[in-house]
Amino acid sequence: MNKKRRHFAILLVGLAHLPALWAEQLKVMSFNVRLPSKSDGENHWDKRRDLLVRTIQKYDPDVFGTQELFHEQGQYIVAKAPEYKWFGVSRRGNQTDEHMGVFYKPSKLTLLNSGNFWLSETPEVPGSMSWDVSLPRMVTWGLFQTAGGKKFYLYNTHFPHRREDAEARTNCARVIAKRIGSLPIGTPLIVTGDFNTAAESSEPYAILTSDLKDAWRTAPATSGPTGTFNGFTGRDTGPRIDWILYRGGVQPVSAETITYNESGRYPSDHFPVMAVFDLSAR
Repeated sequence: MNKKRRHFAILLVGLAHLPALWAEQLKVMSFNVRLPSKSDGENHWDKRRDLLVRTIQKYDPDVFGTQELFHEQGQYIVAKAPEYKWFGVSRRGNQTDEHMGVFYKPSKLTLLNSGNFWLSETPEVPGSMSWDVSLPRMVTWGLFQTAGGKKFYLYNTHFPHRREDAEARTNCARVIAKRIGSLPIGTPLIVTGDFNTAAESSEPYAILTSDLKDAWRTAPATSGPTGTFNGFTGRDTGPRIDWILYRGGVQPVSAETITYNESGRYPSDHFPVMAVFDLSAR
């Protein structure tokens, strides 16, 4: 091979590696932070809030969806971790109850649009309920753009929790699936949430994964236990009820169930779950 051809071959090899060099990654977390309930005793919000903030900062997500978040908790998190902003309303349509608060780093992501809809027969009516649920359930969503220009939607939700809510959870999944069908084709979507039902073996999971993929199942690397509810004890033998789902031009690189604790104290009664996505995927 003459010198000119050899230089050309070296150039081709270098160009082949450019996508890897330019790859843009996104760290996404779903975190049921547990509401500030007096019944929690030693695990009350006031006694674990700094541990929860340390957990978030340790794992450093670019964006994360929360469940059971009250307004005071959201304000505390951004006061102690000012690298984040957050948005959302409560399930009553105000600030007086649980929020599906979405937190993001404005240094890495631009929020282009956001909104809410309710998991009911009248999704546009704040606080609306159907199917005999005991509490309103909803989705808070955001449309983001990365520094590299990649746009993606994030939906964050929390499904009904009671044993008798199985049919309601299925209907909630159908509401979300219908909304997903109205999104622009090709725009990536990530869904975070506490679905209060086991992955793989439930009807809501089947409905949502007919169009979405499960980061835990498709990521080439996973770590941590399968179970995501720990009851403040660290037990990990329960079902996987906290999921990160996705579709579009993103690909999970890794997924993790985070069991971080300090001397046996846990930041919440759920383990946060996190997925790292490659945004350069086709």
